[in-house]
Amino acid sequence: METSMVALNESERAAAEAVFGERLPLAERYVQHLATTGIERGLIGPREVPRLWARHVLNCAVVQEYIAPNASVADVGSGAGLPGLCLAIARPDLKLTLIEPLERRVIWLNEVVEDLGLENVTVLRSRAEQAVGAVEADVVTARAVSALVGLLDITLPILRGTGELLALKGRSAAEEITKAKKKLNRYGARETEILTAGGDLLEEPTTVVRVRL
Repeated sequence: METSMVALNESERAAAEAVFGERLPLAERYVQHLATTGIERGLIGPREVPRLWARHVLNCAVVQEYIAPNASVADVGSGAGLPGLCLAIARPDLKLTLIEPLERRVIWLNEVVEDLGLENVTVLRSRAEQAVGAVEADVVTARAVSALVGLLDITLPILRGTGELLALKGRSAAEEITKAKKKLNRYGARETEILTAGGDLLEEPTTVVRVRL
């Protein structure tokens, strides 16, 4: 894969420098993994390469602004490490557990974690439902896993009654919240809101649904 294919343009570089700071070279190395072995092993589609930074890595990394210092974070359905690895690179103070059921993805995640030397990351091969009790988390994150009404069942139990879910969503966020109202009440959600991350950095800011228990 040609490096130019995943090079940062001017606006992306400004955003990446703001989010990753001195750890930007690690983020660039991660993107190279996505653009090469990530495609070879079916974690990322080839068409995504030109927009890896804008649509994926930066889109995920800006969510860090809503995570408190030194928090424990469980990333459900981590897949290619979106958003888990992005957060781990941007925020070395965080303790990340990447929860992923598919073995080939777990192998890839472990290889990338080792290559980048990310000491704040643990990869757990497990379904989210089976990780309840095995993982301690202040925050659970998820991206492109399920509609909110289904996502609540596989994320909120991990929090064991306290903490918050940060679900990266699109334009359907408000509609998904409406459809999940009864379930949110059942789980005792004390606050559900739609947030925007990276508004001052990205052309298309990230939409986040935050559910607080």
